[in-house]
Amino acid sequence: MDLLRLSADLHNHSCLSPCGDLSMSPGLLATRARERGIDILALTDHNASLNCPPFALACAQRGILPLFGMELCSAEEVHLLAIFSDPGGALEFGAEIHTLLPSLTWDPEAFGDQAVVDQNEGLLELHSTYLGAALAASFEELTERAAAAGALVIPAHVDRAMFSVHSQLGFLPPGPYDAIESVFAPPPYLSGGHSVISGSDAHYPEHIGRRPFGVELPGAAVENLAEALKRYTKLNSSGGAGDDRGASGDRNAEGSSSPEAEEFGSYKKLLVQPLVKSYPHDQAKNFFEELKAALRAGRVQPSFARKA
Repeated sequence: MDLLRLSADLHNHSCLSPCGDLSMSPGLLATRARERGIDILALTDHNASLNCPPFALACAQRGILPLFGMELCSAEEVHLLAIFSDPGGALEFGAEIHTLLPSLTWDPEAFGDQAVVDQNEGLLELHSTYLGAALAASFEELTERAAAAGALVIPAHVDRAMFSVHSQLGFLPPGPYDAIESVFAPPPYLSGGHSVISGSDAHYPEHIGRRPFGVELPGAAVENLAEALKRYTKLNSSGGAGDDRGASGDRNAEGSSSPEAEEFGSYKKLLVQPLVKSYPHDQAKNFFEELKAALRAGRVQPSFARKA
């Protein structure tokens, strides 16, 4: 089996995350990642996946292999990455996660903007529920939900002083993990014998590509997805994707979804748009399974393990 060595970064935020910079459009994220040599890029906004469709196209246009997910915040305030092979899977899980969010009114002055955008970086909505809150589910429940949904399950920045298994729990509980993410080489009680990857946790343009990891993957899976994404780009870059401006439901004068349209209408309508339906699911799933196998087999090198 011929293996290719690729640079991957599975932890990044867009302008949808309340603590992210408003300039972090999916297009900017993909552009900067390409400039910094990233081959595989995941979007993992806080407790939401609404910007995954434009991220899919932005990455495909720039020759990047995209993955789609969320950074979940458990009831204990532990952060967990749940990552899917295609935007539809991330949107379906996002709708499920939305039901676990507390009804906290979003305050842009206090928490920052939560912008849902289309493929042309046009504003669809300023999401009205605060996305940075702890979900009504434990860390254990979220790992089980994510695994059952078919996601890659990766505890985030396990060694950080906040929002980590180290800070909130003191150790890594047993779980269905595919890898763990760490800023530095973690002690055994935080790694649990799992493969260790690094991630940029990019919230601002200057963060993009700061902590990628190396991974070895079969060349055929990589090339098949890359070719399929070229066709996806051609289909969706010439008007084939249709008009996305209606994707988030009816909006009031302030640009946010009306209360009548808010009941997960954003997720429902994004799921049926051409950017999602035309995504190359079969090739993406094969690539995703090869990535999962590589993570579990330890064919990875985090940024802190690189030789000077």
